[in-house]
Amino acid sequence: MDENLPGTNDHRTLKLPKEQVLEIFRETRALLEGHYQLTSGLHSPQYFQCARVLQFPKYLHLFAGEIAKHFELSEIEVVISPAIGGVVVGTEVGRMLRARTVFAERKDGKMELRRGFEIRPGERILVVEDVVTTGGSVFEVVDIAKNAKGVLAGVGYIVDRSKGKIKFDAKHFSVLQLDVVAYKPEECPLCAQGLEVIKPGSRGNY
Repeated sequence: MDENLPGTNDHRTLKLPKEQVLEIFRETRALLEGHYQLTSGLHSPQYFQCARVLQFPKYLHLFAGEIAKHFELSEIEVVISPAIGGVVVGTEVGRMLRARTVFAERKDGKMELRRGFEIRPGERILVVEDVVTTGGSVFEVVDIAKNAKGVLAGVGYIVDRSKGKIKFDAKHFSVLQLDVVAYKPEECPLCAQGLEVIKPGSRGNY
């Protein structure tokens, strides 16, 4: 991979080509193939482990920069992400936009603000996530912002697994858009073949 990728030193670049993004994911082993249970509960033969690519500062800067430049004229005041996946990229996007950065996390199964974080009425909010499949966690964070009377200015994420099918009630942007196959567990052909399902995060290698 070229060390001088466009965007690694300057986030004001053209949108990254799809194949270039996929090459980065493959090189960093962030695109996994097998039988995976997604956060949504759906099963898929592919899984994007963004933590593997975001461990490299040049790629974190590159992908966060793509999101930041898309919203640089949106007067973002607060960047909020769902923990854990969105926190790293959200923090970098917040740094680039010079915006206060917070995250929401689950307590008793419900996403909420903790640790003294708050959203003030009227603040312009950007929600940032790493991967979106059904958008469940993002919708929960959007509700937090709206319930706090914040202004939802946008939603940005690295990978859109729905190929644009998921719509948010605001301007939204993804670095990479793919239509990745996902199955309900009861309809999963991989389960029917007896293949073990892996829930990323539950094993040391994932």
